[in-house]
Amino acid sequence: MAKYIKKEMPDVHKTGTTKVYYRMQRGETLTFGEFIHQCHFYHQLCTPATIQAVMIAVCEQLATELAKGNNVKIDGLGTFHAKLGLNNFTPGRVMDTFEEGTVKRNAASLGVTGVGYKADKEFVKNIAGKCKLERGGEDRLRKSKYTMAERIERGIRFLRKEGFMHVKDYARLNGLSYSTAYRELDHDLVGESAVITSRGSKSARIFYLVEKTTVTT
Repeated sequence: MAKYIKKEMPDVHKTGTTKVYYRMQRGETLTFGEFIHQCHFYHQLCTPATIQAVMIAVCEQLATELAKGNNVKIDGLGTFHAKLGLNNFTPGRVMDTFEEGTVKRNAASLGVTGVGYKADKEFVKNIAGKCKLERGGEDRLRKSKYTMAERIERGIRFLRKEGFMHVKDYARLNGLSYSTAYRELDHDLVGESAVITSRGSKSARIFYLVEKTTVTT
């Protein structure tokens, strides 16, 4: 049986009220082999080897079609499309603009950085019909004893020592929950002497430091 968590939302508009939202508590992560075994349990006319071969073929062909720029709709599952971004992103390297005189990116500097997915409505209904929920607990926001400026400077000192930082490092450093730390780091954090910025996405997101340059006259 799945569990849900009641999660506190930050009061960004300073209304003085506590708002919440609900999310599914994450369970175990099935390996490919375990998932194949579960598929075979429900479809025993197909051998595990056959199920595995079909799934590998689907994944390979899906990658091929997305690489061509095609969208792929799988009935009962959803629609997939490829996402583009800069290859080998480095600090100081930014996307181009339509302004005259700016550097224009070419095809060699771009690549597939992710996959977009929109779930089929019937797939969502199928999940909802199978899902039985029970209370899993609450997740309250932790209030940091440091001000925003102090949290940024603590992050900067950490990065100067370690070279890079994860969300969990920033959360632990400043006494924040993971979700609050993630939201705070969602935009570049500007300190007195440096900027904390990032590359990557979601769990693979890495934060690094861009030192401010001092102009002397």
